[in-house]
Amino acid sequence: MKKLFIVIAVLFCYFSGMSQGEQYAYQQDAEFGISAGVAHYFGDLNTTGKINKPKLAIGGFFRKQINNYIGFRISGHYALLGYSDRYSSNEYQQRRNLSFNTSILELAVQGDFNFFKFIPTDPDHIFTPYVSIGVGIFSYDPYTYLDGQKYFLRPLHTEGQTFYQGRKTYGSMAVCFPISFGVKYALNDKVNVFGEIGYRFTTTDYIDDVSKTYVGIDKFPSTAGGKNVAGLLQDRSYETGTPIGIEGRQRGFSKQKDSYAIMEVGISLNLTSYRCPPSK
Repeated sequence: MKKLFIVIAVLFCYFSGMSQGEQYAYQQDAEFGISAGVAHYFGDLNTTGKINKPKLAIGGFFRKQINNYIGFRISGHYALLGYSDRYSSNEYQQRRNLSFNTSILELAVQGDFNFFKFIPTDPDHIFTPYVSIGVGIFSYDPYTYLDGQKYFLRPLHTEGQTFYQGRKTYGSMAVCFPISFGVKYALNDKVNVFGEIGYRFTTTDYIDDVSKTYVGIDKFPSTAGGKNVAGLLQDRSYETGTPIGIEGRQRGFSKQKDSYAIMEVGISLNLTSYRCPPSK
């Protein structure tokens, strides 16, 4: 029954088009694809926007086309982020000696706009640059290593969250605002390839677990065995010289949120149909 309906619809379009001197037209209804690339972090440990040792990022998406210029997509990404003060040329940051890593799981909704008309079956319209803007959510959980052992930083409250000056624990999820620029090219009527660079503004300053001021090592309770892990991780300048993490001294810059970028290439498949041409 479904095949019969398709045949009837195509024939209807064909003869309707013939009556107008036209044939039925190809239409790109939707597109889905996968991507791979690299991600990079920007924040309190990378204040100058350096690109240093980007990490893995993979993604997938589904895009619904409204017309040849405009589409809406749902995308998901898994990415790794991390940085260290040792990469900085700033003497204070080198002395501060902090580092972190985290994985990112991101889900976003975006609107896409093609600069050129994009029709995969038309040789004159198989390439276009595009821009995209949207909103999403992502999860993160920064961690670091001390004496070869991995420690997640959020439960340690390294800036006195829950017990110092009313500071609250930061969550494991935050909102992001992706802004992307890309180009895509149709290899044929079914397959496209693309490249994209996207920057994510976020609502958190704790992707790196650094934001406000030092609490002071004496404010943290010792764990079993007498090791003050939280105190040792809130100020690691003792590894580079005289400790600088006295209570009240600046540790991060809370007025500027952290962010990250993803650069990726990918392949996508078109979901197509045929429509009757508009009457003249």
